[in-house]
Amino acid sequence: MSPVALKKISVQQVRLGMHLHELCGAWLDHPFWKVKFVLQDVADLTKLQNSSVRECWIDITKGLDTASAADESVVFAPKVCAVAAAVDVDTAADLARAAQGRVPEQVPFNEELNRAATLCNQARAAVISLFSEARMGRVAISEECEELVTGIAESVMRNPAAMVSLARLKTHDDYTYMHSVAVAAMMAALARQLQLDTDQTRLAAKAGLLHDMGKAVMPADILNKPGKLTEEEFAVIRTHPERGHVLLLTGDAVEELVLDVCLHHHEKIDGSGYPHRLPGDQISLFAKMGAVCDVYDAITSNRPYKQGWDPAESVARMAGWKGHFEPAIFKAFVTSLGIYPTGSLVRLKSGLLAVVTHQNDGALTSPEVKVFFSTKQGLHVTPRLLDLSDAKCADRIIGRESNDTWKFSHLDELWAGEEALRKIGRKR
Repeated sequence: MSPVALKKISVQQVRLGMHLHELCGAWLDHPFWKVKFVLQDVADLTKLQNSSVRECWIDITKGLDTASAADESVVFAPKVCAVAAAVDVDTAADLARAAQGRVPEQVPFNEELNRAATLCNQARAAVISLFSEARMGRVAISEECEELVTGIAESVMRNPAAMVSLARLKTHDDYTYMHSVAVAAMMAALARQLQLDTDQTRLAAKAGLLHDMGKAVMPADILNKPGKLTEEEFAVIRTHPERGHVLLLTGDAVEELVLDVCLHHHEKIDGSGYPHRLPGDQISLFAKMGAVCDVYDAITSNRPYKQGWDPAESVARMAGWKGHFEPAIFKAFVTSLGIYPTGSLVRLKSGLLAVVTHQNDGALTSPEVKVFFSTKQGLHVTPRLLDLSDAKCADRIIGRESNDTWKFSHLDELWAGEEALRKIGRKR
């Protein structure tokens, strides 16, 4: 029988990943119908800490220990690699706070936008170079590439929406390369939301930039096929995580965390992912982050065989995919991005259509928007900004709209502006 090591702690010390053994106090005060389970859901943690229960017993042989014993508790945490496991322990408490508020923005969106556009172009060139080398069997992470990763992380720390939103705008020909740039930006933004430190945020960006290196050695006719893949073709594509992992191992020394994201960003918490069908408790924090970011960018991007979904529509659909993402990490991702991400087309109560231009801290359902069309009159109106979080504003969002229906050609120009679009080659 496995040994039991119990510790009595305050419920305010409880973190995700701890194994609850017993709750102290009257049974009627207990917030759960069961005990003796690993706490994995932010909602359950909040329920416990808001209950009348003040203390509980945890079993540190089956889950995380208290923060003061983080170094010792790593061995009890499910892990794929030592680095990722250590991060899981260090950030367990941060996951519990992930859905409770955004990190304050340091620089206004418009101020960061053009700087982010320049970074997007540099990152695209860097990924093209990396893929070209990978096709020849080697991957060299240059000093310039390392500096670029730092630049992406720093841009996101100044204002996450600028880099994340611009990197989503890509042409069919650019998809493979700019997808890596977009995932790098979103990984950094998610790390920022989880309150990871500067080094970990930078590593998250690097993991995003390199996560799809295996795509470089996939057959071009399959990778760029303008239609649905056959089962045989999909079986080939499913090898790209392992092919990328091998490429990174044979090149310059790459951090274990980065290798792990490359290998496991297609795993799902219900164990149905690939390449190893890992259950959720064996997937690292950063691989779970990579899974969310990779899917979001894929479904919001235009491809030769389909138009990308609207950002807000994508968030809503992903929320319904049970067993795919770690709930706490997905909540943090949505908090980072916004319920209605920048660039989303929305309908207001007044009948006006608007595009989301800016997220408001602490008011995820009330962003700043730019109205431009009246559905009541069927006419374009003079574009104007509207802050839906302003107490004086009587309007509000009543739903998402799909541009597949409206076919507006200037949505991106409304929120990004002509200069930024010109810099990334989306406007002449």
